[in-house]
Amino acid sequence: MALGTNTGGAGAGTEVPALSGAPLLGSLHDLKSDSLGTYLRAQQRHGDVVRVSAGPPGIRADLYCVFSPEGVQQVLASEAANFRKDNAFYQEVRESFGNGLLTSQDEDYLRQRRLVQPLFTRRRVDGYAGAVAAETASVVTAWEEALDGIVDVSDEMTHLALRAVARILFGTDVEATADVVARCFPVITDYVLRRGYSPANIPRNWPTPGNRRAAAAMEELYGVCDRIIGQRRRAGADASGEDLLTLLAAARSSDDGGFDDGGFDDTELRDQVLIFLLAGHETTATSLCFALHLLARHPEQQDRAREEITRVLGDRPPQASDLERLPYLSRVVKEAMRLYPAAPVIGRKAVAATRIGGHAVPAGADVILAPWVTHRRPEHWPDPDRFDPDRFTPEAEAGRPRYAWFPFGGGPRACIGQHFSMLESVIALAMILRAYSFEAVDAEIPVSAGITLRTQGPARCRVRRLDTPRAE
Repeated sequence: MALGTNTGGAGAGTEVPALSGAPLLGSLHDLKSDSLGTYLRAQQRHGDVVRVSAGPPGIRADLYCVFSPEGVQQVLASEAANFRKDNAFYQEVRESFGNGLLTSQDEDYLRQRRLVQPLFTRRRVDGYAGAVAAETASVVTAWEEALDGIVDVSDEMTHLALRAVARILFGTDVEATADVVARCFPVITDYVLRRGYSPANIPRNWPTPGNRRAAAAMEELYGVCDRIIGQRRRAGADASGEDLLTLLAAARSSDDGGFDDGGFDDTELRDQVLIFLLAGHETTATSLCFALHLLARHPEQQDRAREEITRVLGDRPPQASDLERLPYLSRVVKEAMRLYPAAPVIGRKAVAATRIGGHAVPAGADVILAPWVTHRRPEHWPDPDRFDPDRFTPEAEAGRPRYAWFPFGGGPRACIGQHFSMLESVIALAMILRAYSFEAVDAEIPVSAGITLRTQGPARCRVRRLDTPRAE
């Protein structure tokens, strides 16, 4: 029987093997202390589909983890309608960051996608290259004052990615928003994580210190977004800006019959802005951070990337059209995304019983996909922990299953911003590597799975301006 066929329901498949855990709490401690290592261990011990149980009896959660590219394709693409964003984690994200493209479903999602899609065409996204280059130039200049020539590329790339996406979203209002987002987002994301992975939660309106801190952060963040949205609304047809918020405020969609279903109201517009801020800066910051740190640890690959940049660009600023002319640098970004996927874990809930890899997955099951694990399957990635950008030559990519690498998800809900993420990453890296050489100070960077992949400490590099003679 073909993989993924759900004829006969869950009973038609074999029982899913289970990862052993503690008698009372199962794998709860392991997931809290090292979820990525736990998922990797589950795959290495039990294969493509593994059940991981966590929590005390009565409120124990069973997670059905799917690690094979074929199983990932079933969940995200071929049977995507059967796997929804109905789990507790996505509900917490909705309540904090709104019902935007990342979290919406069904008709809400289809309508939002129709409205937003025209703003993310390749041609439109290429127009954002100048904003990325301008923000990167500021970082390049600021590093000249780095104490002892050492920078934390995790903090610096978070700052760069946030400034870039805020400039693209808000245009001249970037100064009014970037600081608020930088201050409020960590409070809100920590709150979402605590609640999303807890077996039980108290109501959000109870006046606990944690609830009050999160509510204050959300009030401040919502307030600055609502103020700028109001300004755009009042400007109306006279608005001449080309920032993404102005375009979103003016967006309209129609079905094949030509019926205009209207644009976003103010709450919907704020929801889209919050999701774009969340997904648009944390993911790219992760990719940039680890690309730089990996190159800092691998001087041969760093020199090869810099040679390509110098040969293609010379002294001129990079443009969107240079993306295809910098294939090795693009491969560096893809390999960084393989080893350190910004979304290391993806959750869904099964609507109906089905089979994955011949195993029975019941209706209502919480299904976990883990790019962190699938990106390390040795049958598709020999010596999987080795940094090798040439894994992404066209010939090598053609020889692997489609979902052996899926940092942007896939199927009908694939990330709408994937071209922007690649564009921003390549432009920023080209400008930074042309100006500085890198040497890793922190040899390894501990990470954990949050809403996005998180560094658990500094990612420091020693940088040297390339037009400055090396000190003897």
